Amino acid sequence: QVQLVESGGGLAQPGGSLRLSCTASGSAVSINTLNWYRQAPGKQRELVASITRPGSTKYGPSVEGRFTIFRGGDNKAGYLQMYSLKPEDTGLYSCKADVFVGRDSYPADSWGQGPQVPVSS
Repeated sequence: QVQLVESGGGLAQPGGSLRLSCTASGSAVSINTLNWYRQAPGKQRELVASITRPGSTKYGPSVEGRFTIFRGGDNKAGYLQMYSLKPEDTGLYSCKADVFVGRDSYPADSWGQGPQVPVSS
């Protein structure tokens, strides 16, 4: 079973920045497509950013120009760099990915594991 482990959340001030990471556990793993989601209190989960294996990226309109998604050189981790944070960026951030284990691809996600990103002064 492939697991995704997140880190990097925490309290941020408006205008500040944070970097989240999402790492696939295990040996011989390689992240294919990676998606970052967030769920604000009382709202539905929304797609924030995605990146394909070749590196094509897409962003939600509310974060375009402020967030950057990228992957590590070994393709075992992906990252979400967040700049110019706003209070409306507050939420529970999760990652979801297709992960290669050898030649086989498996879906994996970190639903409910965090990290929480409260943005408040």
